[in-house]
Amino acid sequence: MKRRSILTAICLIIIFAFTVTGCGIENTPSPSPDGTSSGAGKQKINFVLDWVPNTNHTGIYVAKIKGYFSEEGLDVDIIQPGESSADQLVASNTAQFGISYQEGVTFARSSGAPLVSLAAVIQHNTSGFGSFKDKGIVSPMDFEGKKYGGWGSEVEAAMVKQVVRDAGGDPDKVQILTTGTADFLQASETGQIDFAWIFEGWDYINATNKGVELNYIDLGKLSDVFDYYTPVIVTNEDNINNNPELVQKFMRAAEKGYRFAIENPDEAAECLLQLAPELDRELVIKSQQFLASKYQDDAPYWGMQKKEVWERYMNWLYENKFIDAPIDVEKAFTNDFLQTAK
Repeated sequence: MKRRSILTAICLIIIFAFTVTGCGIENTPSPSPDGTSSGAGKQKINFVLDWVPNTNHTGIYVAKIKGYFSEEGLDVDIIQPGESSADQLVASNTAQFGISYQEGVTFARSSGAPLVSLAAVIQHNTSGFGSFKDKGIVSPMDFEGKKYGGWGSEVEAAMVKQVVRDAGGDPDKVQILTTGTADFLQASETGQIDFAWIFEGWDYINATNKGVELNYIDLGKLSDVFDYYTPVIVTNEDNINNNPELVQKFMRAAEKGYRFAIENPDEAAECLLQLAPELDRELVIKSQQFLASKYQDDAPYWGMQKKEVWERYMNWLYENKFIDAPIDVEKAFTNDFLQTAK
């Protein structure tokens, strides 16, 4: 459950050949990039993840296992990004749909890429700062004099400095290190870092499962600016403008999958594990139970996105000179394909 889709280009391309028996899925070859029809009469499309499979994606796996995509006449292959990021693959329609983040969509549209967010997978940001309890880090003020391990992104560094500044601290006293894909627990245990940006529903639970006590600071509660949509389901403008029926079919099945995950977290976890058996079972089950109440949270329906949430974070990116000009956020997202919004 890695943090930023713009960094997924460091992965090697892996396309899953799903050969699960007894779960009601068809074993089919990889789809054509243009979404052509399969021999069985179903339309073949690609859905690209932002990283490796995890509980952010469970609704998609449920829709695959339970036949919701098939009911819509879709034959969906779930793939992982490779040398091209998920955003690039969806913008080019190599994958018709995928997982991204609000910031990824903002950067894409700022550079002219026609990416559009169709749904907020999780209503509020469930990431934050994690540290071993003995470090005594309970507030951004405590970041002073500490070592932060991250991806080396300028946006990430600016975010860390912003929360320290907002707390009345001196951001220049935080040592920001690039640790990349280094394991958070291992890097902390060896003293390489003191704290990192983690997901409560994955990294925090994983640490707890291993008997490690952490302090956790919820990023979204530190500032409304950082309570943005992460992750989101995306497509491109061409599909919306020229193939809205395809978008409607896909989102109808995906929404049904996420509603099932909300109501049946344990069974939904099993759906994910059937297609991604390499995952830690205990972690997946506990993570799914955690996210069941987070997918929709306080929103009137799953997937809903608000203009003000998009504007707040976009303005922060612009004010910090990460994008050259403000984008039209009303073109960056839509709720039009969510059934419960109608």
